[in-house]
Amino acid sequence: MDNFIEEDNKIRIISQKISREELKKIAEERFGDLVKVVVDIELKIMALGGELHADEEAKLLQAGSKQTNLWGINLYPENSSEEFVEFDSMINIRPGQGNRSRGVEDENICKEIIELVKLLVE
Repeated sequence: MDNFIEEDNKIRIISQKISREELKKIAEERFGDLVKVVVDIELKIMALGGELHADEEAKLLQAGSKQTNLWGINLYPENSSEEFVEFDSMINIRPGQGNRSRGVEDENICKEIIELVKLLVE
Protein backbone atom coordinates (compact mmCIF):
# COMPACT_ATOMS: atom_id res chain seq x y z
CA MET A 1 0.00 0.00 0.00
CA ASP A 2 1.47 3.34 -0.97
CA ASN A 3 -0.26 4.98 2.00
CA PHE A 4 2.33 3.51 4.33
CA ILE A 5 5.87 4.80 4.45
CA GLU A 6 7.00 1.87 6.52
CA GLU A 7 5.48 -1.16 8.20
CA ASP A 8 7.31 -3.21 10.81
CA ASN A 9 5.96 -5.20 13.75
CA LYS A 10 2.48 -3.84 12.98
CA ILE A 11 3.60 -0.23 13.52
CA ARG A 12 2.78 1.85 10.49
CA ILE A 13 3.93 5.35 9.67
CA ILE A 14 1.13 7.17 7.89
CA SER A 15 1.73 10.12 5.57
CA GLN A 16 -1.54 10.01 3.62
CA LYS A 17 -5.19 9.48 4.52
CA ILE A 18 -6.29 6.34 6.27
CA SER A 19 -9.96 5.40 6.58
CA ARG A 20 -11.85 4.90 9.82
CA GLU A 21 -12.57 1.38 8.57
CA GLU A 22 -8.84 0.65 8.45
CA LEU A 23 -8.49 2.16 11.94
CA LYS A 24 -11.28 -0.15 13.15
CA LYS A 25 -9.36 -3.16 11.82
CA ILE A 26 -6.18 -2.02 13.57
CA ALA A 27 -8.14 -1.44 16.80
CA GLU A 28 -9.61 -4.93 16.63
CA GLU A 29 -6.12 -6.43 16.18
CA ARG A 30 -4.81 -4.72 19.33
CA PHE A 31 -7.16 -3.27 21.93
CA GLY A 32 -10.66 -3.71 20.55
CA ASP A 33 -11.90 -0.14 20.52
CA LEU A 34 -8.82 2.11 20.32
CA VAL A 35 -5.68 2.68 18.30
CA LYS A 36 -2.59 4.08 19.99
CA VAL A 37 -1.04 6.80 17.84
CA VAL A 38 2.00 9.05 18.00
CA VAL A 39 1.81 12.17 15.85
CA ASP A 40 4.66 14.29 14.53
CA ILE A 41 3.19 17.78 14.33
CA GLU A 42 6.14 19.10 12.29
CA LEU A 43 6.43 16.37 9.64
CA LYS A 44 2.63 15.85 9.54
CA ILE A 45 2.87 12.07 9.92
CA MET A 46 1.71 9.59 12.52
CA ALA A 47 2.70 6.15 13.69
CA LEU A 48 0.00 3.70 14.71
CA GLY A 49 -0.72 0.07 15.42
CA GLY A 50 1.83 -0.46 18.16
CA GLU A 51 1.20 -1.92 21.57
CA LEU A 52 2.84 1.05 23.31
CA HIS A 53 3.11 4.72 22.40
CA ALA A 54 6.82 4.39 23.24
CA ASP A 55 7.27 1.83 20.44
CA GLU A 56 5.63 4.16 17.92
CA GLU A 57 7.67 7.06 19.25
CA ALA A 58 10.87 5.05 18.73
CA LYS A 59 9.83 4.21 15.16
CA LEU A 60 9.28 7.91 14.37
CA LEU A 61 12.59 8.90 15.97
CA GLN A 62 14.33 6.29 13.78
CA ALA A 63 12.58 7.83 10.78
CA GLY A 64 13.97 11.29 11.58
CA SER A 65 11.35 12.89 13.82
CA LYS A 66 12.38 15.19 16.66
CA GLN A 67 11.27 14.31 20.19
CA THR A 68 9.77 17.76 20.83
CA ASN A 69 7.30 17.28 17.95
CA LEU A 70 5.95 13.88 19.03
CA TRP A 71 2.73 13.48 21.02
CA GLY A 72 0.84 10.37 22.06
CA ILE A 73 -2.91 10.08 21.55
CA ASN A 74 -5.55 7.38 21.29
CA LEU A 75 -8.09 7.22 18.47
CA TYR A 76 -11.50 5.61 18.97
CA PRO A 77 -12.73 4.83 15.42
CA GLU A 78 -16.29 4.09 16.53
CA ASN A 79 -16.76 7.37 18.42
CA SER A 80 -18.09 10.72 17.29
CA SER A 81 -15.73 13.56 16.46
CA GLU A 82 -15.68 14.94 20.02
CA GLU A 83 -14.76 11.56 21.51
CA PHE A 84 -12.62 10.37 18.58
CA VAL A 85 -9.29 11.71 19.93
CA GLU A 86 -8.05 11.15 23.48
CA PHE A 87 -4.94 12.99 24.66
CA ASP A 88 -3.44 10.41 27.01
CA SER A 89 0.05 8.94 26.88
CA MET A 90 3.04 8.48 29.13
CA ILE A 91 5.28 9.91 26.39
CA ASN A 92 3.53 13.27 26.84
CA ILE A 93 4.98 13.76 30.32
CA ARG A 94 7.73 16.28 29.60
CA PRO A 95 8.31 18.81 32.36
CA GLY A 96 11.18 20.33 30.35
CA GLN A 97 8.66 21.26 27.66
CA GLY A 98 6.12 22.48 30.19
CA ASN A 99 3.90 19.40 29.88
CA ARG A 100 3.55 17.74 33.29
CA SER A 101 0.70 15.32 32.54
CA ARG A 102 -0.20 12.42 30.28
CA GLY A 103 -2.42 14.84 28.38
CA VAL A 104 -1.38 17.71 26.14
CA GLU A 105 -1.58 20.92 28.14
CA ASP A 106 -0.80 23.44 25.37
CA GLU A 107 -4.04 24.27 23.55
CA ASN A 108 -2.16 25.26 20.39
CA ILE A 109 -0.48 21.85 20.25
CA CYS A 110 -3.87 20.20 20.83
CA LYS A 111 -5.26 22.13 17.87
CA GLU A 112 -2.28 21.10 15.71
CA ILE A 113 -2.85 17.46 16.65
CA ILE A 114 -6.58 17.65 15.84
CA GLU A 115 -5.82 19.27 12.48
CA LEU A 116 -3.27 16.57 11.67
CA VAL A 117 -5.75 13.83 12.58
CA LYS A 118 -8.35 15.50 10.34
CA LEU A 119 -5.76 15.66 7.55
CA LEU A 120 -4.80 11.98 7.82
CA VAL A 121 -8.06 10.23 8.81
CA GLU A 122 -11.06 10.06 6.49
